Amino acid sequence: MKVAEIKSKTVLVTGCSSGIGEATAFHLRDAGWEVLPTARKAEDLARLHAHGFKAIELDLADSASVQRAIKTCINFLPGGLGGVVNNAGMAVPGAIEDVSRDALRRQFEVNVFGLQELTNGLIPKFRSQGWGRIVNVSSIYGLITAPMVGSYCASKYALESLSDAMRVELAPAGIGVSLIEPGPIVSNFRKNAAAALEENVLSDQARYGETYRKEAERRKNKVKKPDFFNRPPEEVAVRIAHALESPNPKRRYLVTPPAHLGAFMKRFVPAAVLDKIMARQLPR
Repeated sequence: MKVAEIKSKTVLVTGCSSGIGEATAFHLRDAGWEVLPTARKAEDLARLHAHGFKAIELDLADSASVQRAIKTCINFLPGGLGGVVNNAGMAVPGAIEDVSRDALRRQFEVNVFGLQELTNGLIPKFRSQGWGRIVNVSSIYGLITAPMVGSYCASKYALESLSDAMRVELAPAGIGVSLIEPGPIVSNFRKNAAAALEENVLSDQARYGETYRKEAERRKNKVKKPDFFNRPPEEVAVRIAHALESPNPKRRYLVTPPAHLGAFMKRFVPAAVLDKIMARQLPR
């Protein structure tokens, strides 16, 4: 996918409180980029400022916050914006029947609606320049669906479709759009998902209430370490850098062996077989 050359190594990276976003901010800065990282909480913003970043407050669930971040970003970078890395996101686990309308809306407000509002607010800047990169951090769950995380999968499927449409629509303007599709990454994502489970799904009426309680407790207490399947966030940061810098960025970047396996299964394994494989993940 050949797109216009980036003429300013400046980038907005969302969700930099930890994990992929934090690793990406430091990796890109070390590679010579001027990075504007975002975070939602005051303590995370203070920590980023202490590391020398011009951090921006951003809550994707709040449209007013999104609009302020757009204006701040453009004011910080009057000379041009090289790209935006849409990494911020959250997961609401749970069986679909246990996910309320409000919880499902919250899932999409952050992972889809807020993300797209931010991107749409920056596209005029890219168009006026004639260059720019949009890098959306999706998931292997944007290609293959698993039980007990259906609402998260649905939000990532939506992000995949929006990204595919933008890639074609924006190509004539010299703007590149890439998707990053990680599998399991060592970060705080699982702990944050446990908190979302307790806040949005866990109740006495939930079909799998006892399972949720045990899973939330397990996720809060378990510390993951990098191994063959669970990779460090820096490996995602490397792919993001390629999507920003390459004259021929890929449409999709799979990260971790499980992501490659999942993509293979989606393409070549019959749906009936996939259903049987996924059914093994259901609580007993």
